[in-house]
Parts: sequence; C-alpha cells; structure tokens
Amino acid sequence: MRLKSLGAAIAPRTADRDLGTGLLQHAALDRIQCCIPLRSRAGEESAEGGWSIEYTVGIAVALHKETDPGVEFEAQRRVTDLGFEPEAKLETVPVLGDKAYLLTRDEGDTELRVLEGGAVLSLSLTATTLYESDGHGDDGAGDEPDVPDPAPYQAAMISDMRDLMSSLKH
Repeated sequence: MRLKSLGAAIAPRTADRDLGTGLLQHAALDRIQCCIPLRSRAGEESAEGGWSIEYTVGIAVALHKETDPGVEFEAQRRVTDLGFEPEAKLETVPVLGDKAYLLTRDEGDTELRVLEGGAVLSLSLTATTLYESDGHGDDGAGDEPDVPDPAPYQAAMISDMRDLMSSLKH
C-alpha cells in the first residue's frame, strides 16, 4: 500500500520501521493487517520543548468466505480496539463500497471502515505525541501539545482506501 494521499497530506511512510503484520488464512476467513508509521517532515508537526507528533496508519482486510459480514458490520459500528465507544463520532461515507463510515474518537484517531461484498476493510489513522530529550536534563520541557484533529486527513484516507480496494480487485 503506497498511501499516496496520506503521504502527501502528512508525511511519507517510514520504510525502515516495521510495526508488525498479521496474516490469518482459514477456510472461513482470510485476514491481513499491518501498521505503517509515517515519517515526520523535518520541522513539521513538532512543537516547542522537545515534543513531536507522529502518525501511524493501520490497515486490515478481512475476506469472509462462508458468511455474510454485513450484519456484523452494522452491529460493530461503534466498537474499536478499546471496546464499545458510544461517544465516538460516526459519519456515513457515501459512494464507497456497499457501506462505509468514519469513526472518530476524541483521542486523535479515526478509522474508515468499508463493507464490499464479503470483504471488510479498515484504514485507521492515529496521532500520538512523543517527547524526545536531548539528554541534557530537559527538566523545563514545554507543555505537551494537543493531539491534532484527524478531520483534515479524512479525504486522504478515503482516497487511499479507494486505491487499496482497486488494487485488491486486480
């Protein structure tokens, strides 16, 4: 996955770090997932006092071969890795797959989920703050910056999801 749109909007992917990939192959379900860190551009996304903001893209594709995932897709609309989140913002995404929506939490992450036939695809974007000390006793480090709102990157997420869906059809 090239992440052309997110790479242009935030930063290119980091080729030298692998955050893990998982693959499940079964008669009823094939599933693959991976996490891709995005490299910060020099001087961008960094705040005063040694703080910086890093982004990670998570991708998961599940191909259901024996059951229709549509009912579960609807039932799990507000379920995240952290459990059921009734306060999360949920937006329908038109003209993407059979059904699609964006789920956004207050903690600076959003997830685009798409149902396309027997496949369920997910593309998530998570922003985290990191403090990098120069090793010289930065006791007076600046305040931790706010995690950025993911809304400006949602169009890029949709574009990259379209690319992923297109590449999987070939």
